[in-house]
Amino acid sequence: MSWGRLLVLAVAQATCTAALAQDAAQVAADACPQAAEVGQRQLLGLWRAEFEGLAQGATLLFEPHPELTESVSGAINRDGERAQLAGDVDEGEFTLEESANGVNISAVWLGDVVEGSCGREIRGSWKAEGQPGQWLFVLRKQ
Repeated sequence: MSWGRLLVLAVAQATCTAALAQDAAQVAADACPQAAEVGQRQLLGLWRAEFEGLAQGATLLFEPHPELTESVSGAINRDGERAQLAGDVDEGEFTLEESANGVNISAVWLGDVVEGSCGREIRGSWKAEGQPGQWLFVLRKQ
């Protein structure tokens, strides 16, 4: 084998190795994004909500929003009581609107993705429309 061919093979191997390393780094970043990097894709799926001071929790299901590409829609279930949901996360800030009748907002969720949780935990406050006070919540992806 000539030196020229050997050099071409060595350069090709180094290029492939560098590309594979870059792909592996991207997969690792996708697997555990920073809070500010969390987007719709990480929200999708089943979540469990626990409220400070309340015995009753809730189960939430987020699916892609049919009209807003970076948002989610879905439903919440509190022991058989259901409501519709729509929201998003932007640079780690979580906003979710809840509607008991599918028309009016009945509650608002505001929170932050927990740094180091890989987008699997959100903490914040939940406030029902027309009710005094708010409840602290923790959302954890199931």
